[in-house]
Order: sequence, then structure tokens, then C-alpha cells
Amino acid sequence: MPVSRKAVDRLSDLLRRDGKVTYRTRIDAREAAYLSRMLDRITADEQDGEALRFFLSRSMQGERPPIDIYRGDTSTCRIDGPWQEVDSYWLPLGGLVLTLGATAHLDPFEAKALHRKMQDAIETAIRAWARDQDLYSLPEGTDAIDRGVADPAAKVMIAAWAAEQASANGRDVETVRPRDCELRDVLSPPCALCGRRLARD
Repeated sequence: MPVSRKAVDRLSDLLRRDGKVTYRTRIDAREAAYLSRMLDRITADEQDGEALRFFLSRSMQGERPPIDIYRGDTSTCRIDGPWQEVDSYWLPLGGLVLTLGATAHLDPFEAKALHRKMQDAIETAIRAWARDQDLYSLPEGTDAIDRGVADPAAKVMIAAWAAEQASANGRDVETVRPRDCELRDVLSPPCALCGRRLARD
């Protein structure tokens, strides 16, 4: 990037009063389409952007780029990349295990073995949960959601739970009434706070 453009950006940033700064970089044209959308989402000045930034900040604390991170209540397993291809076999560069009273840096083969164990455990847990919830008897849906319906519905559910907690603790239920509980559809079941009903498509 030309020095003159950097200087102009810095001067503009000094004159701004909104706490914003200008950041410029060059990216490969073949990757620009998806990277631009990704950067727009990460830098968005709203809850989605904040959530993505928090997720990325937790994921990028190590020196290497993570392939996967598995977290429990007090333990963490991180598989470190980039992936290394050897004779059509893929290996991580290493890994890290953090748990109470122990810290271990893994070599590529230890990391690969633990990665496989974690994936197997997750697969087992998800399939067991699907059976417990009788999901296999339901029509298979899509992984996409309509956020215009799903987000307000989730917030109403959370507010209803908060109201129950507040009531149980003797607090004023009105203090936890959701401000945006304004659903247009006739939905089911009814919201415990506003009486509206939640959509189930």
C-alpha cells in the first residue's frame, strides 16, 4: 500500500470523532468474494459482529492457527494447524491440552489421535441426543433458519425463562419483560410474558 495512502488514513483517523479507524489490506482476487463478506460480518458494529469477534479472539490465542478447539467446563483441547499432507495423509502440526493441574503440548501424531477421539465422542453424544429427542421420527429439515422469526422467538423464550427465575427469587417480573416482543404471526406456544405465540415451521 502506498505510504501516502497510509498517511491520509492516519490523518483521517485522527480527525474522526466516532472512535473508528481505517484499516486497508490487499487480498487475492480469487478469495475476495468470500473474504469481503467475512470481513463485513466480523467488523459489523452490532451483536452479530461482537459475537463473531469474541469467538475469533478466543480461537486465535495460540501461536498457530487452530484446526479445532474442544472445550469442557475446566478443560481445553486445541488441535493446531496448518494441516500437513504427507503421501495423501493429513496431520496437524501439533496440539495443546489444558486441564486442572496439567498442560501438555502434543506432537502431530498425539494431536491426530486425540482429534479422532474428540470427534468420536461428539458424534456419539449428538446421535444419543437425537435419539433422546426422537429427532429421527421427524421430517428432515434444512440447516438454514429464518432469523426474522427464529431470533425474536428465541429472545421471547429467554425472557420467559428469566421471568420465571425472577418470580422464583421474588423479583419484579416487569423488569425482565422483553422490549422487542412484537411477533406478527399467531404463534405457539404462548409467551409467558406477552401472551403472543411462537411460530413452529
